[in-house]
Amino acid sequence: MKIGFTCYPTHGGSGVIATELGKLLAERGHDIHFITYDMPFRLGGFQQNIFYHEVEVSRYSLFKYPPYDLTLASRMAQVAKLYELDLLHVHYAVPHAISAYLAKQMVGEHLKVVTTLHGTDITVLGDDPTLHNIICFGMKQSDAVTAVSENLKQQTQELFNPDLEIDRIYNFVDQRIYHPRNVRYLKDNYVCPDEKLIIHISNFREVKRPHDVIKVFDQIQKALPARLLLVGQGPEWSAIHELVRSLNLTDRVHFLGRQDDVSQFMSIADLLLLPSAKESFGLVALEAMACGVPTIGSRIGGIPEVVIHGETGYLAELGDVNEMAKYAINILQNDSTHQLFVQNGLHRVDQEFRADRIVDQYEALYERVLGEK
Repeated sequence: MKIGFTCYPTHGGSGVIATELGKLLAERGHDIHFITYDMPFRLGGFQQNIFYHEVEVSRYSLFKYPPYDLTLASRMAQVAKLYELDLLHVHYAVPHAISAYLAKQMVGEHLKVVTTLHGTDITVLGDDPTLHNIICFGMKQSDAVTAVSENLKQQTQELFNPDLEIDRIYNFVDQRIYHPRNVRYLKDNYVCPDEKLIIHISNFREVKRPHDVIKVFDQIQKALPARLLLVGQGPEWSAIHELVRSLNLTDRVHFLGRQDDVSQFMSIADLLLLPSAKESFGLVALEAMACGVPTIGSRIGGIPEVVIHGETGYLAELGDVNEMAKYAINILQNDSTHQLFVQNGLHRVDQEFRADRIVDQYEALYERVLGEK
């Protein structure tokens, strides 16, 4: 198959999954064409069967804002015609599904469109009355729509149309990259032998509740020797620095900033904190689980579909930092429980979220859609 991929090429989960899916499909012999405004950060370097087509937005004095969605549609149509694409797989409903619909109108009905919903386009933008109808239109005009969790699928149907057909296809993890590693030498850079290492990875937006991360860690380090790794960067970065300073935790918290390869940092951690207010799936929890790291998270969105409470980690009500801290201390002080959760997590990854299993599902979806030509 010849497939065009469009995603946001930044460090968000949707861009990660889209890029990794494209790479795995290319390994299976499919031609994958990424059509985005920048090179996806997980792509990099030459790879067989993968092509990148930049979307360059021209600026005219007539336009107050550059018309990216129209330029994207034109580029999609151009690439589809030139390389005889079979379908466009777009990640996020707006503007990508709308641009793909316009491209299809330019190229012809033989070009199919698959739209994958990752969360923000539904849980945040879907509540915006100025965007509601256009999101709904984009989904209805797609030849197939997928959601990355059952929770997101249900939310989408409730918000837009209970009869909307949506395939739930979970996110996945490439176990060649995310797996337990013996990286004690790296861990020794951050902790002493008797200390536990906690990790949090996010874009440090308010919805990720990084303040809760610090409050939970503060209780943890009072109960046992521990340090915290903070990976990522975002709007709350400065405020978190100030909170760490005010709690006298400066020497126990390491700010690592944005990292392209987080798997090595996952592997040295003993526990992941994920107290988010919104998570349609919780990819970082899956990546941690694949590296043998249990998660303490919020019981919201798609997280309970990834983290099984009392088996692979613990879940608490949103904002309940005391409960999260209690669970964290319990698992960190009990080696047998920690090891059981590690093994349960690795088994769950292998059974439910293995890359080849999920890629099989996408291939089957593509074949179904193309069979409708």
